[in-house]
Order: sequence, then C-alpha cells, then structure tokens
Amino acid sequence: MSLRNGGHVRWAFDLAGWRPSLADLLLVTSCIQPEEKNRLQRFVFRDDFNASCIGRLMMRRFVHLATDLAYDEIEFDRDAKGKPFLKNEGVAVDFNVSHQGRYAVLAGMVTPRIGGDVTGDLPRPKIGIDVMKLEYSGGKSLDEFFRLMTRNFSDDEWRYIRSRADDDAKLQAFMRNWCLKESYVKNVGVGITVDLRKISFRIRTDELARDSVVCDSTLRVNDEPMENWRFEESLIDRDHCVAVSLANVPAPADQGGNCFELIDFNSLVEGYRPLLAIDENYCEGIISKEYKTTK
Repeated sequence: MSLRNGGHVRWAFDLAGWRPSLADLLLVTSCIQPEEKNRLQRFVFRDDFNASCIGRLMMRRFVHLATDLAYDEIEFDRDAKGKPFLKNEGVAVDFNVSHQGRYAVLAGMVTPRIGGDVTGDLPRPKIGIDVMKLEYSGGKSLDEFFRLMTRNFSDDEWRYIRSRADDDAKLQAFMRNWCLKESYVKNVGVGITVDLRKISFRIRTDELARDSVVCDSTLRVNDEPMENWRFEESLIDRDHCVAVSLANVPAPADQGGNCFELIDFNSLVEGYRPLLAIDENYCEGIISKEYKTTK
C-alpha cells in the first residue's frame, strides 16, 4: 500500500472474502470514532456493517499514509450532506469511499499547497468515487426497468445505452453511466435529489478493462461542458465497474496508471493504534446479526 502518481491511491477491498471473527471485530471497533461506532450499530445486516467498517478503516489508513498523522490522532467529521472529511487542520487531502456488490473502494489524493495554504484562492481539488455491480436482478424486463429509470438519464445518455448490441451490453452501458453520475454527485455533495437529466455524460471508449484506466468520458451540466473535471473508469473484476471523478486536479503524465489495488484486512490495520477500549458486549451484538448474502 503506497501513494502513487503525485499522492493518489485507488483501493478495493473484497467484502465477500471477509467474514470477521469476534477478535477481528474487537480490533475494528476500537479503531473507529465513537459517533461512527454508534452509527454502525444501527445496521440490520452484517453485510452493511462490514462494508461501512472497512470504509472507515480505509479512510484512516489512507490519511495515515498520506499525512504521517498518528493513527489515533486522525479525526473525521461529516459535512452538511453527510460526506466524511478530515477535521485535522494543516493537512491537505481529499478522499471518498463507496461500496456495492462485493467491493468497498476508496479513492484518495494529497491536494496541492500554494504558499503554505491549501491551493490558495484556486478552486479546491476534490474527488468522488462510485462502484457498481454489472447486474440487474429486479424481476422486471430490462425494457420496463429502463422505462422506470427514464428520468435519471439525459436523451444523449439513453441513445448511447439503447444503441448497444444486446441486453448485456445495454445493461453494462446503463450501469457505467450510473456509476459516472454517482461519482460526480458524490464529489459535489448534492446527492441524487438533483435533476439527473441535466448531468449528461458522453462515453467515448466503449470497453473497460481491469488493467488500464479510461479517462476520455466527458460531462455536461445544464448543457455546459465541465472543463475542469476528469473521470477515471475501470473494472475491478468482470462484474464490477468503478468511476472516480476529479475536479480541479491536473492530469498526471500517466493518466491510465491509477488502476485499483486489491488490499486485505491485515494491510488496513497494520500499525494501528486504538482509539477506544475493547467493547465485548457491542461486538457480541454485531456477531448476532445475520448476513443478507451467503457468499
């Protein structure tokens, strides 16, 4: 686990391969802030608890690597839209997490400084991420599903989606557009309550891959081109696509080099320092929750 391309990380964690023991949970829940611990307890299913726990650990591990802040000195807060951010002063990073399907993902970057202050008067660099499983299991026909989702895409986006050769290709195009859109709205912090038809992507490269990053999709908002935005797209595996949105971030020399690194639990807790005391009663309560999935 290391920073690359001027301080960027792209991490993916396989949630399906992680079934934490009681010992794991005792460790994990000592490494998160009290308010996050309370928030996590509200999840009904273990799957959701695990995914959110890993997201918190990825955030803390990234900030530790990027800033050299001691593990237990890192303090997160949430903005008015609920997006986590680093509360510590005097450090310059941005990050975002997401989870869906079998993966939790994080995109993070060290942001530039000018004259000792973060970017001075320049627009603040920001990052957003989304991951999507390339499947549809809603029970309705794909045409009916698309009809119900009409208001979530622009006319240009629907033309691209419906122009694909078969249902599998149409579904992949749909999920890819949705992933791009989510990465943008998470970056700007508006959520999906805005008119998504006004956020319109143009996909130029039809196929994604696991070992390379596509950076040529473009965005128009309210029919205006978003010149200071860049989008990275790739596959984590053949069933999951991921999109990273970057605002006001100069393009690196190797734009295709930000492939996702698969990380494991041990690497996330390496060198950890606990924030809280061990809480066996809390963890036994989590152990008693059921999983939604069996694999």
